[in-house]
Amino acid sequence: MKRSDSVSPERETKVVKTEEKDRDRVEKRREKKRSRSRDRDKKRSRSPDRKERKRSRSRERKRSRSRDRDRKRSRSRERRDKKRARSRSPHRSSKSSRDKKDVKKDPEDEEQDKAKKEPLSLEELLARRKAEEEALSKPKFLSKEDRAALALKRRQEQVAQQRQVQEEERKKRMDFIHQGQKSMDDSYERERRERRERRERGERGERGERGERGDEEPEGGERSKVREEKDKEKEINAIKERYLGIIKKKRRVRRLNDRKFVFDWAADEDTSVDYNPIYKEKHCVQMFGRGHIAGIDLKAQIKDQSKFYGELMEQRRTKEEKDQEIKRLNKVKEKEQKQKWDDRHWTQKSQEEMIERDWRIFREDYSITTKGGRIPNPLRTWKEASLTDEIDNIIKDLGYKEPTPIQRQAIPIGLQNRDIIGVAETGSGKTLAFLIPLLIWIESLPKIVRNEDADQGPYAIILAPTRELAQQIEEETLKFGRKLGIRTVAVIGGLSREDQGFKLRMGCEIVIATPGRLIDVLENRYLVLNQCTYLVMDEADRMIDMGFEPDVQKILEYLPVTNQKPDTEEAEDVEKLKANFATKRKYRQTVMFTATMPPQVERLARSYLRRPAVVYIGSYGKPTERTQQVVYLVKEGEKKNKLKHILNSGIEPPIIIFVNQKKGCDVLARSLEKMGFNACTLHGGKGQEQREFALNNLKQGAKDILVATDVAGRGIDIQDVSMVINYDMSKNIEDYTHRIGRTGRAGKSGKAVTFLTSSDGPVMYDLKQTIMDSPVSTCPPELANHPDAQHKPGTVLTKKRREETIFA
Repeated sequence: MKRSDSVSPERETKVVKTEEKDRDRVEKRREKKRSRSRDRDKKRSRSPDRKERKRSRSRERKRSRSRDRDRKRSRSRERRDKKRARSRSPHRSSKSSRDKKDVKKDPEDEEQDKAKKEPLSLEELLARRKAEEEALSKPKFLSKEDRAALALKRRQEQVAQQRQVQEEERKKRMDFIHQGQKSMDDSYERERRERRERRERGERGERGERGERGDEEPEGGERSKVREEKDKEKEINAIKERYLGIIKKKRRVRRLNDRKFVFDWAADEDTSVDYNPIYKEKHCVQMFGRGHIAGIDLKAQIKDQSKFYGELMEQRRTKEEKDQEIKRLNKVKEKEQKQKWDDRHWTQKSQEEMIERDWRIFREDYSITTKGGRIPNPLRTWKEASLTDEIDNIIKDLGYKEPTPIQRQAIPIGLQNRDIIGVAETGSGKTLAFLIPLLIWIESLPKIVRNEDADQGPYAIILAPTRELAQQIEEETLKFGRKLGIRTVAVIGGLSREDQGFKLRMGCEIVIATPGRLIDVLENRYLVLNQCTYLVMDEADRMIDMGFEPDVQKILEYLPVTNQKPDTEEAEDVEKLKANFATKRKYRQTVMFTATMPPQVERLARSYLRRPAVVYIGSYGKPTERTQQVVYLVKEGEKKNKLKHILNSGIEPPIIIFVNQKKGCDVLARSLEKMGFNACTLHGGKGQEQREFALNNLKQGAKDILVATDVAGRGIDIQDVSMVINYDMSKNIEDYTHRIGRTGRAGKSGKAVTFLTSSDGPVMYDLKQTIMDSPVSTCPPELANHPDAQHKPGTVLTKKRREETIFA
């Protein structure tokens, strides 16, 4: 039959599928060849240039796009062929099949047809699937148009979703409104609401009838009776207000929307002056009496009335009650007088009358703070110190009228043989605070005993950080020692060691030394410390800063161990310590004076002091309170001109100018000499004789200006220094405080001038705080508003200006 010769559509689809498979295989082979060629190219050039890579990528993209286009075209052709095959008539198809049948096929074509008809094996299917997965896993590069299309599509979906949500919300709202309207319009609901309202009105009417009229009377008669009763009540209230003067004020009810303050004034509260002469000058009827209306004196009436009641109460009280009242009043008066007597200021009381409250006020007046158990009361005057007559006379001759705060508290503690840590600023009189207890103890020993024990070493060692401070302590000690017969030797660097050793062999009670030279003397056996019972470390923090901590510890190792205090409660027992103080072999007493308490000083104190009494002296006596501080922000090149202008303004000598370097010290002194000023220098590079010569010239008035480093910053006492100039600002605020402490001493006022430059930023914050704390100084706006003076260095992290990013 003709129909049987025609090709079925199912077979046609199979043929198409096999063709697709063949194409895929061919494509895979091509892809493998390309990958092999790529591998070869990579091996040839392992480090290709970036441009070659870009070109290869672009070529690959073009090839992949052309492949995709070819695939699409082939698929579209196949679809068209299918459609045509379906739309052909059966006769035509049979005819074409016959024609095909009549045409003889080649043996190669027959083999290909057989291969096409054969189904795919499992390995081929798996390989094909693997190839598809690899194709999908490869990154697909989108063009700019594709990315824009995807973003537009995504945005449209978001907008559509938002609109859908809004539409749903609108529908819900409209449904709710419709339901509410429906319920309002519902006839059943309306009738039910009306019935409920009628029922409530009826219940209220019944309650009113029962309470006022009864059940029989009608509603109209009841209302008329209520109205009549209200009218009668109003009439009665009006009569009362008119004839009885009863004014019933209505209570004001404040509503929520009313203003907070309501200014409602009554007529009797009006204080304005009436300008109508009829009401302004009322006629007064004056019949008799003191000129009051109708002669009635209200004050006299009140007085007579109170007198009447007083006499009546006096008649009712018995004599015993009157006596008891008099006694009670006398006791109250005595108690008030006693309280007044006890509340006197401590200056108006004797030492025996002082109570704990007075001692507390005394310490507050002098800013004395103490720490440690069983601390004695401070001194009020030199007379209360129970000093010997010789020492008392020397103090009067030297003109020391009143003790300083550190002397008031440290001397009583020292006379108890207790260890002391004194924290006080420079110029507070620390030298006398540790000298007087030492002199009293040495004077209590017989001279014969002192002469016999001369070869055993001194009784006391006083350590100082600088030679100048040691010489100053020696001067102060000699003022007392010459009159008391107590020998003093200064062991300092810069002088002949043999001369000092000769003086030490002659015997002495007190040795004043710097740590370096004292170790040298001890190691060379010029000195032994077999009977040293008193050790003073003056300016201990400065010694630590200068690197003398190992030297100080080495010196302390030379001291005898037998006279150390026990580290028990006995070190605070007043009676035992006083009894021990009066003996020859007393406990070793260690006194440490410092301006600050760094960790190294605390470590020394814990190692060598036994249960010390700590004395803090606060703001009282500080040089910064009496010294006016002036700051100038200048450039480095402007300092000399500014200094010349200040010195030419007529300042009284002596003047001290501080610099940071030895070389700068000499250079500045030479330039001042050229300007016509009389100047000398003092720094660590000079010999001892030169240093002493410079200080003596300044003290005696031969020189007007001393240019010095921080060697002269601590402990140096030069009388009547009118001005201190910080030509170079110190590196820390402690050194600055000690520098300006050279002026404004002994209760006198002084002035300190400081030149600040841009390199002094780390000190600006502390300097600003120090000036603001001073009552006689004013912080200049240049320093107050400077960025480096706003925060303490290290607390706030700030960017440099060049690292800042400015967004316009």
